[in-house]
Amino acid sequence: MQGWIDGFQESIEYIEQHLSGELDIDVISAKAALSPFYYQRIFGALCGMTVGEYIRARRMTLAAQELSGTEEKVIDIALKYGYDSPDSFAKAFQRFHGITPSQARESGAPLRSFAPLHIKITMEGGNMLDYRIVEKAPFTIVGMKKRFNTDTSYQEVPKFWGEWMKDMKGLKGMFGVCLDSNGKEFDYWISDLYEPWKDIPDGCGTYLIPGSLWAEFICKGPLPDALQKVNTQIWSEWLPSLSGYELAGNYSIEVYMPPAENPADTISYICVPLKKI
Repeated sequence: MQGWIDGFQESIEYIEQHLSGELDIDVISAKAALSPFYYQRIFGALCGMTVGEYIRARRMTLAAQELSGTEEKVIDIALKYGYDSPDSFAKAFQRFHGITPSQARESGAPLRSFAPLHIKITMEGGNMLDYRIVEKAPFTIVGMKKRFNTDTSYQEVPKFWGEWMKDMKGLKGMFGVCLDSNGKEFDYWISDLYEPWKDIPDGCGTYLIPGSLWAEFICKGPLPDALQKVNTQIWSEWLPSLSGYELAGNYSIEVYMPPAENPADTISYICVPLKKI
């Protein structure tokens, strides 16, 4: 467990050392021996924000310190922290601090500070997490997909479900499938099991999910709270103590059962592919 935490902390220290230069999610995630797909999901569960949000918060913190404590030009500070123009830097700065860069140079200007993260996982009592490891043959899904940026996916994916509900395309919405695209974006499928004897609905496609071992986690209770709670437990409690297996494949699946009459009885699942080590 400690080695896993050390690797994740090393990735954060790498971010800190390169805030004034290029930061590539492939390099960052490699420091934790994880794919970009899983790294970003674990980061969000552990830290409560995306990797991009963390980087922006730290850069804005350092930029404010330099504005208030040095005579360096605004354009030079903007370029140092990854902004192509004073205007884009000023807008980002004002969103974060509530004042403009020029106001930050005034005596007594109120500035916000976001401290570097330090990952520390402590055991504070037994939290029950029901799961099983099962082997599943390959299967094909049919559905509609949309590409999302990891930084904004928490807000945008629910909107995608809202769009689907207006025109369900003949789908039941059994699965929500995340498939890595390029480390920075992923395809999200609202889908069902593909039945070859049925026509593929307009605007839909198919995708073959490889056979694999899967860790299958049960979620009990109203959505989306029950699913989000278990998702956080998976990455912050279960994964650090995982032994004999490692994550496999850059995808994960949410399984939705028919709604229960009592929301407290609603059942859903999160499935994560594994391989033995």
